[in-house]
Amino acid sequence: MENRFIRSNIAKPIKSNQVDTGDERYEFTSKAKKNLLITIIVGLVLAVIGVIALQSGGGHQDDHGAHAEAVSNDNHSGTEDASNEHYAADDHGDESHADAHSHDEHSGHGDHHGSPTWLKRLYSNLWINTVFFAGLGLIGVFFFAIQYAAQAGWSAGIKRIPLAFGSWLPIAFISMLVLFFLAGHDLFHWTHADLYNSGDHVMDKKAPFFYWPLEAGTFPAFWFIRLVLFFTVWYWLFTKLRKLALSEDLEPDTNKWFKMRGLSAIFLVFFAFSSSIAAWDWVMSIDPHWFSTMFGWYNFASWWVAGLALTTFLVVTLKDKGYLAIVNANHIHDLGKFVFAFSIFWTYIWFSQFLLIYYAHIPEETIYFVERWKGEYKGVFYFNLIINFFFPFFVLMTRDSKRHARILKVVCPAVVFGHWMDFYLMITPGTMKYDGGFGFLEVGLIMVFLGSFLYVVLNRLAKAPLYAKNHPMLQESLHHHI
Repeated sequence: MENRFIRSNIAKPIKSNQVDTGDERYEFTSKAKKNLLITIIVGLVLAVIGVIALQSGGGHQDDHGAHAEAVSNDNHSGTEDASNEHYAADDHGDESHADAHSHDEHSGHGDHHGSPTWLKRLYSNLWINTVFFAGLGLIGVFFFAIQYAAQAGWSAGIKRIPLAFGSWLPIAFISMLVLFFLAGHDLFHWTHADLYNSGDHVMDKKAPFFYWPLEAGTFPAFWFIRLVLFFTVWYWLFTKLRKLALSEDLEPDTNKWFKMRGLSAIFLVFFAFSSSIAAWDWVMSIDPHWFSTMFGWYNFASWWVAGLALTTFLVVTLKDKGYLAIVNANHIHDLGKFVFAFSIFWTYIWFSQFLLIYYAHIPEETIYFVERWKGEYKGVFYFNLIINFFFPFFVLMTRDSKRHARILKVVCPAVVFGHWMDFYLMITPGTMKYDGGFGFLEVGLIMVFLGSFLYVVLNRLAKAPLYAKNHPMLQESLHHHI
């Protein structure tokens, strides 16, 4: 409290008539709704065009056949050539082991890749968007909770914007369930029963993580229980936090604030382990023979930066439209610093994971990066680093750039898209192998999910004041200066 008092007193005073701290509500206009619906419809059209183009381009593989096997063998040869360049000559024994794993992943025992290529690519992109936007919904609640747990006052005027992201969680849950039952075999190699008790010791050891207490290769009960449990707890805590937040508008006391602080701490503890396990389940298990002890952190960092960038973009946009009178250039500066700093944090996690695997030079681990930085996904691999590190780092380096609305309106959407591409790079090589690509289908589905996500978020924002007029730290936020 002492630090808060000192900061408030050294800040430049703001007269009470300068800022209206009454009920400020966002109006979700018919024009805004129309624009988002147009975005969704255009996205659907592009996705359909993409599917038709893939079908007409011979994107179908025989259900059991020679074509899939031939492609698999060719791909295996390419991977072996890449491995020969990457591994030293005295590592032939380990290289063969890595190629065996790579061939197992690429060939899928022949009959594991029976779906048409266009359909697998559709499923893969639906899964990328489902996981990515589920993460944005979760990160919004995380941002809200961490402000209360840290007793932060500067963010009193913006916290309800990321909180609205949580409204997407039930949609993400339904989408994930449908996709798993519809396309589980195309998305997850470990769902094929013939992998178990067939000499594949890696999969035999991992089977209980997916199937406990049932038999390996049947229904993944343990994986499914985690999925349902995580979304249930996340959404329940979100609804409790939102209900308490809205009740602040009616009762000008600190009771609700203390309750939210305690509930936020509970959410953060649960989030700490559930988000990492979710990353293992939804993303890392797509490459079941590979693992990284840093993957939970890496997945979180990508979600976190994307969530911060989207929050910043919405705050700046609402401010430009005349909303958020409580927000000034100092709040915008703080949000810009978050995007700048955590872009560096993401890069630190990326480099730490990459360097440890590269330096250890264990074929079972390095094959994950070999598949991504050579061949089909080479361009995406380097683009990922450029757009997610170099671009925000150099553009947001100065103080003025972090406070400039036009710059943030360019950088923040680029960062959100960049981390979508990060998830594309995490998922597509595992699901599509060498049949991945980026075209109308990918662009269309991004537009569909983004338009739908923003529609849900803005519709939720319109149902309550943009900030709590009775927040106990509102005056600190009004006097925030850096």
